[in-house]
Amino acid sequence: MRVLVLFAHPAQRKSSINVAMASGARNLDGITFVDLYAEYPRFSIDVDREQRRLMEHDVIVFQFPVFWYSTPALLKQWQDLVLEYGFAYGPEGKRLAGKLVMPCITTGGSRADYSTKGGNRRQIEHFLYPLEQTAVLCGMESLPPFVLHSANHLAEVSAQHHIAAFPQLLAALRDERFDFVSARQLQTFNSFDLNDLIRI
Repeated sequence: MRVLVLFAHPAQRKSSINVAMASGARNLDGITFVDLYAEYPRFSIDVDREQRRLMEHDVIVFQFPVFWYSTPALLKQWQDLVLEYGFAYGPEGKRLAGKLVMPCITTGGSRADYSTKGGNRRQIEHFLYPLEQTAVLCGMESLPPFVLHSANHLAEVSAQHHIAAFPQLLAALRDERFDFVSARQLQTFNSFDLNDLIRI
């Protein structure tokens, strides 16, 4: 499968985990990696180019840190401009139908913070509903998100485990070794779930 990774992180100097994940994706053969903030530092998005990229790929991976319960600003602008009526949705806008979308996200808060009894009062997937519904409206399938909680407070071993798992996930998607049937039963998954979702 043709995999496109759209990386959106406005504060990369302060992010060792997301930058390391991005580096692993960037160096992976057969994966198209796009750093949106590097390509569009002034938020002037080339809509035609981005739409062509979408058309050329089967799986669209959004890699980003959750900022204030949402996507970073440039990724939101990317959605607003690129997924336009007549292209991504509407009676004549079915160009993306059948493609797969997977958020790969990090949060500052812990898993317990993202629960009904936690400080954020909701599970993390609830904050991703706008992205999920956007995919559905465009005829795409939204897959469960690959999540790393407490990204700023992880022990080094746990951080490295997640960083190493990201290119493994992308390679499994590329090589059609990812178990979509099992993944669809999950609300979210993490690096420790991945062994059960990748076929040898």
